[in-house]
Amino acid sequence: MHTVHVLCLGRFNDSQLERLRSVSPQLNVEQIPTQDFASIGEPLARAEVLYTFGLPPSLEQVPSLRWVQLSSAGAEHLAGHPVMAARHIHITTTSGIHAGPMAEYVMAVMLAWARRLPTTLELQRRREWPKGRWNILRSLELRDAVLGIVGYGSIGREVARLASAFGMRILALKRHPQDRRDRGYIEPGLGDPEGRLPERWYGPEELHSMLGECDYVMVTLPLTPATRGLINADALRAMKPSALLINVARGDIIVEQDLLQALREKWIAGAALDVFSKEPLPADHPLWELDNVILTPHISAITDRYEERASRLFAENLRRYLAGEPLLNEINPEEGY
Repeated sequence: MHTVHVLCLGRFNDSQLERLRSVSPQLNVEQIPTQDFASIGEPLARAEVLYTFGLPPSLEQVPSLRWVQLSSAGAEHLAGHPVMAARHIHITTTSGIHAGPMAEYVMAVMLAWARRLPTTLELQRRREWPKGRWNILRSLELRDAVLGIVGYGSIGREVARLASAFGMRILALKRHPQDRRDRGYIEPGLGDPEGRLPERWYGPEELHSMLGECDYVMVTLPLTPATRGLINADALRAMKPSALLINVARGDIIVEQDLLQALREKWIAGAALDVFSKEPLPADHPLWELDNVILTPHISAITDRYEERASRLFAENLRRYLAGEPLLNEINPEEGY
């Protein structure tokens, strides 16, 4: 029985590291919380399993590597890296652990938008309730509003579950809409595993048709060559003038200049954006100047329980790795997710 060296470049606490070590005495689990690969030395060279966000530029630095467990749901930052062509190395993501917190974020921004909280908080800061406030602050109701989910994965399915409890109607777009089951990692009690909540399903070629039906549009697609720039001027013009666009996926799925024009010229009512083409968002970016946007700095998944959920998924994948079973969330290098 050979020792499997596991190197974690994250920030698991002692109990979470113990969860990993308790999978098997065959594991030697070590943690070095850094992405400065040049400073790691021998532990990196002997690592058979690596928990990390990024990778060193050359596979020669990780000669023993057989499996990369990413700490992120996406793998687009590895595009072009030699690991993507290395058939002997598995690459898995933490897709699925983000569903709960990101769904709560989406519900929060939809409620904030519907209840005019950004305007209300600005008036609070100014210590004034203006004349005509009954009209200025007149709320929208989520009940019976139509939510279109562009990318019906684990996050989209949990949003659908929560939104359904508010009485919202769900439309779903998926690459293969005939395959309605969730085949990724699912935390107990979350999501829509069998795909029963949407009242209608759409394929990628029906995007504009779906957008025209929605009061809220949420983007939760992976960033791939096929999805880059998917939400462009034509897609934005297909949306209702009263609609809110929410992006918690990746900034480059939306053509930012087209979105700016859409927001300025009121093709759509507004946007809630947690991701951008360039992050952090530059201080001189015109998005800061708009009063019909809610901006957050790519934090929709980040809570005090992130590492706890990640360690549970990683532990299960370690068990599977030792048992020779299929790993959860293994990416297809050709598709990029």
